[in-house]
Amino acid sequence: MTIGRGPSCSLCLSWDPEVSRLHARLERLGDEWTVDDDGMSANGTFVNGERLTGRHRLRDRDVMRFGRVAVAFRQPGGSAASTVIGKRPARPDLSDAQRRVLVALCRPYLQGGTYAVPATNREIAEELFLTVEAVKTHMRTLFQRFAIEDLPQNAKRTKLVELALETATVTPRDLER
Repeated sequence: MTIGRGPSCSLCLSWDPEVSRLHARLERLGDEWTVDDDGMSANGTFVNGERLTGRHRLRDRDVMRFGRVAVAFRQPGGSAASTVIGKRPARPDLSDAQRRVLVALCRPYLQGGTYAVPATNREIAEELFLTVEAVKTHMRTLFQRFAIEDLPQNAKRTKLVELALETATVTPRDLER
């Protein structure tokens, strides 16, 4: 099954200009499903907030992102098939303190390009003159506000940055000191 903007794709996402004409491929291997970008897309394919490199075995409720479109994978035989979640997630309401922590988390992305990583709790604490525990408390709240608390621990921070920038909760201008 192919995914892309092209009219011949099995899942045609023609409304999103960030989706390549041939963006990715879903393939059934035995009882399992995989998603494979294999360099087909210009903007990359993401699974649970992490950029895909090569082939990835899908698990029930994995969220794939092609351009601005998020698609939830539902294991065949479950209660529902894969569905398009939406073009853009909602922008959550944040306190000033939560927003400052979020901006500090995203700051490495101003100049970091493709290989940037979110700021650590210690880096955020030093920038904002907070304790690491205070930063952790704000991060847990941010994970809840962006509805990503159920993601694997190693995927939450990257997904949070992605959603903050995608929803314009944090803008490139915010990242400039």
